[in-house]
Amino acid sequence: MFNLWFGALFMLVHFTLFLISYRLFGRVGIYAWIGMATVLANVQVVKTVEMPFDIVITLGNTMYGTIYLASDLLNEKYGERAAKKAVWFGFFTLIASTIIMQMALVFNPDSSELAHDTNDALHMIFGLMPQIALGSLCAYFVSQFLDVRIYSILKRVFPAPGQLWIRNNGSTVISQLVDTLIFCTIAFAGTLEGSVWVSVFLSTYVIKFIVSLCSTPFLYAARRFTFKEE
Repeated sequence: MFNLWFGALFMLVHFTLFLISYRLFGRVGIYAWIGMATVLANVQVVKTVEMPFDIVITLGNTMYGTIYLASDLLNEKYGERAAKKAVWFGFFTLIASTIIMQMALVFNPDSSELAHDTNDALHMIFGLMPQIALGSLCAYFVSQFLDVRIYSILKRVFPAPGQLWIRNNGSTVISQLVDTLIFCTIAFAGTLEGSVWVSVFLSTYVIKFIVSLCSTPFLYAARRFTFKEE
């Protein structure tokens, strides 16, 4: 049960720090958060944890969920163009960090034991298989732009301030379904049996859906922030 309760705290810390970033730095804080989140989500994903009922999940889903929170907030307060810019910013950050870290892994470490241990640890974290890296890039690119588009449509259909939860969860539920489908299909193609693939797909999507629901109150709070320069 520790992982379940600590996971709830883990999620709360993510959302709280996101609000602090926006409160302190305004729109720039959102873009900075997206850049950080795209990198950290892909670092955290290499760690798996066991939840109740013998459910095994990967970390990174909460951090990745904050990217949808960020793009929805930009769309809500600054429009679709600002949200699309954020998607491109995150996509570039993900590609740039992947390229730079893959090049960093090529260097030969010095002869000390500590250097070799550090090098092995870096390979374990950043030495993603091309198949997984490709799945992550494709899933991010497609799902994020889809989220922005669906949010814009829902914003026209449900424009009332009190209907923010419909715009937020409606766009995220669909886009994260597509994200999970693309990632699992590309990353695990030919490596998992059908039943295992379905289990991974469902558990990943359910976690993302829960994160989306829990992020809604924080989106309402962030929408109330005002800035003189804006």
